[in-house]
Amino acid sequence: MSELRTNQDLDPAKLRKAFGVFPTGVVAVAAEVDGALTGLAASSFSSVSLDPPLVSFSVANTSKTWPDLRRAKHLGVTILADHHGEVCRQLAGPVEHRFDDIALKASGDGAVTLDEGLARFDTTIYREVEAGDHIIVLLELHAVEHPESGSPLIFHRSGFGRLAV
Repeated sequence: MSELRTNQDLDPAKLRKAFGVFPTGVVAVAAEVDGALTGLAASSFSSVSLDPPLVSFSVANTSKTWPDLRRAKHLGVTILADHHGEVCRQLAGPVEHRFDDIALKASGDGAVTLDEGLARFDTTIYREVEAGDHIIVLLELHAVEHPESGSPLIFHRSGFGRLAV
């Protein structure tokens, strides 16, 4: 095995490929903003803290959805199940069709979650942290719901998969 060299040319395409070997789950982050459903899919979700209860996800600085979504009073976060591959692609597609034929619920505060998610959270923005070409969004949890069964959608090497149990 060769030694790691510092000061390499860290080509973004090479980095993306290297980052892709680490499998992640996928979440939908959604809310009702100015009477319209607004949301996105993120593969950068992570639990952060139990006290206070915090989670995080990252969003590109170039996102056209985040400036609208961040204005919501509450955000819904849904951990996507292994059958949500097409739903995830839809949430990453054209804005006007992101929620077509998707069963969801909206809270009184505007948090939107998908009915068949593995876990659903009602959150508010706790803090945003600038991090290179992304923003790390810390969310404070206000409610959680999760069934006792199901498997997550896995994002790995730029594709979707399932856990082999």
